[in-house]
Amino acid sequence: MKKLTYKFSNSSVDYYFAGGISHLKEIVDKDNTLIITDENVYNAHTKRFKNWNCIVLKPGEEYKIQSTVDEIIDQLVEMEADRKTTLVGVGGGVVTDITGYVASVYMRGISFGFIPTSLLAMVDASIGGKNGIDVGVYKNMVGIIRQPKFILHDMVFLNSLPQNEWENGFAEIIKHAAIKDASMFKELETSTVKKYQNSKTSICDLVQRNAIIKTKVVQNDEFEKGERRLLNFGHTLGHALENQYELSHGQAISIGMTYASVISQKFVGFKEPARVANLLSKYELPTFADFDKQKVFEVLKMDKKRERKEMNYVMLEKIGKGVVKLIPLKQLEEIINEI
Repeated sequence: MKKLTYKFSNSSVDYYFAGGISHLKEIVDKDNTLIITDENVYNAHTKRFKNWNCIVLKPGEEYKIQSTVDEIIDQLVEMEADRKTTLVGVGGGVVTDITGYVASVYMRGISFGFIPTSLLAMVDASIGGKNGIDVGVYKNMVGIIRQPKFILHDMVFLNSLPQNEWENGFAEIIKHAAIKDASMFKELETSTVKKYQNSKTSICDLVQRNAIIKTKVVQNDEFEKGERRLLNFGHTLGHALENQYELSHGQAISIGMTYASVISQKFVGFKEPARVANLLSKYELPTFADFDKQKVFEVLKMDKKRERKEMNYVMLEKIGKGVVKLIPLKQLEEIINEI
């Protein structure tokens, strides 16, 4: 098991790469630790949770809401959890988001860590300290930025991951390559999901590489005043689509990246939108799609990246170099309607 420690503004996070949930007892005090997971993960790996206190949630984005948080807090009170209690989220992005959020508001903040079980959570959702919940169709409208104490990667959890969840994770991997790593983009072009699934070394290396890309961006801009905004490539339109059309996060972000690449061509002269679309298609992700543009724009304009009548929109100058540009909302609406 490889341990790396990354410092943030008010804390540091220990990353345990290619470890195992069996190591968890070396990281936390078992008697004062409570695991939060969901039914899918718990049922697929029941033995791995033996002798741990667990709260098991219903799975899915539709449960990433305040009522779920309230239920967990009720259970914490009933179990007499106190400020010495550590919460450990074992699951995908929904579980890590909920766990980090609950830990941040319960008793004004208790310790928490993550064992991400999906590819998406390993490379993206568990990293960076953003923890929140949805309000209606508005993604992550309520939340905080607070870092976990640790992130532990147990690659065995990927063995039970459905195929669509592998594709879901590759959307965020392609995003990182597009905004920050041209050589990784080329590597992805010469590989396939199947090749990574069949090589433990390749997938371990890819996960670690992506985790470090995101971590370093967050270290430079923890509270999203500048560079961290690049991580939203594809997310402005993507989030507006995700809950309205019941898409997976990866599918929605993939469509968002496709449109953002075309918008980049119009605004900053990006020359390779087709290359981005082709790579997304290669990893079985959707690109251009039919959707109610007016309806989606009504949600999009409430995005957290809006500043009055302008939107901070992430674009590509070239593969491996993302930039943030302010676009007037009126102009953005016209562009989306044209594409």
